Amino acid sequence: MLFAIAAIGIGLASTGEVWSASAQRERETQLLFVGHQFRLALASYRDRSPPGTPTAPTTLAELLEDRRFPTPVRHLRRLWRDPMSDSTDWGLVVAAGRIVGVHSRDEREPLRTAFAKRDAELAGLGSYSQWIFRAADAAPPVATPANNTNTPTTPGGPS
Repeated sequence: MLFAIAAIGIGLASTGEVWSASAQRERETQLLFVGHQFRLALASYRDRSPPGTPTAPTTLAELLEDRRFPTPVRHLRRLWRDPMSDSTDWGLVVAAGRIVGVHSRDEREPLRTAFAKRDAELAGLGSYSQWIFRAADAAPPVATPANNTNTPTTPGGPS
């Protein structure tokens, strides 16, 4: 009887460890999704900034309702919760008093080692608090010919 109870206890302990790791992996996946939403919101705020206005918000609330326009713009639909801490208290990366990135405040070591291309810079970092989500660099403008008359040219002929 004691042997059966011990075996059941060991089985439950190992099942608990597997379940815990699985739950942590799911929260990591959610963190990557939410972090990408913040990246997109910060990029939208930057790219839609009217000339002469700051290109980064001072608070996360400005991503929810950007009042720099006659009709407020929503760069972020809601203030996402940090899946690792289940809180809206994000760590902020601030430059010149403006938010340029966010990160989790969780200090645990990540389980994930393989990342999609957009998250490749997160590989090898020692804690979730080091997973910083910043707006991607602005895309360079597309070059267009200055004298585009939309008329075909003949090779060797006048253009």
